[in-house]
Amino acid sequence: MRRVLLIMGVIGVAAAVSAQEAWTRWEAHDPSSTTVIDHSAWTELLGRYLDTSDADGVYRFDYAGVTAADRALLQEYLSMLESVPVSLLNKDEQYAYWFNVYNAFTVEVILDHYPVDSIRDINISGLFARGPWGAELIEIEGENLTLDDVEHRILRPIWNDPRIHYGVNCASIGCPNLQPVAFTSENVDRLLTEGAIEYVNHPRGAMVNGNRITVSSIYNWFQEDFDDNQAGVIAHLLEYAEPALAADLRGFRGRLRYDYDWAINEP
Repeated sequence: MRRVLLIMGVIGVAAAVSAQEAWTRWEAHDPSSTTVIDHSAWTELLGRYLDTSDADGVYRFDYAGVTAADRALLQEYLSMLESVPVSLLNKDEQYAYWFNVYNAFTVEVILDHYPVDSIRDINISGLFARGPWGAELIEIEGENLTLDDVEHRILRPIWNDPRIHYGVNCASIGCPNLQPVAFTSENVDRLLTEGAIEYVNHPRGAMVNGNRITVSSIYNWFQEDFDDNQAGVIAHLLEYAEPALAADLRGFRGRLRYDYDWAINEP
């Protein structure tokens, strides 16, 4: 079992955390670096345990099926991630790295507490806080980090890319799919765009029912990443919407509704 350091807080659900100031210590990078991190172990594990075949379009991770050998492989991969001198990487390599850190450590925390109905039931973040997002699960370059740190103090404020929400996976049905391969500097831009298209055009992202449109609560929790208003959310959705959904969005004059399914993303 990996060491878990607890911090006290009143954050509650991580999805309710708004953008924080960038942890500027992680802005350091080397634009001339040609170092490439080997994420093949994570891709190998995803290939074995991520089921992308369900007709409903939701990718599910077989937590119950993970063998002892593959649990050891995951922990070796996590240890490798913690040993990376991330400040010496170029920005593209860092971008891919942080997505893999978030997603692989999330799978590990689920496995540490499995079986569990929802990630929100893993209450290891301190008094009054719900979920694992505020627990110091990760140590990189001598710094203890939480999942919240990775998402809200590194990825979101440093890269300022709304597609980040399609790259981090919180092990829930309502979340954008966990990608079936590791992020790399070569595929990160493509995977984020593909993830956006996939999610926006799935009922979890946006669903039209008569004159009502229900969208993911992600667009409410993190509205500031979408120009901080409903018009900005709709404009973002229109960037990736297929023609039928786009037509409904352009003609919409009401208030968006929000929904999210926190059930664990397992078969």
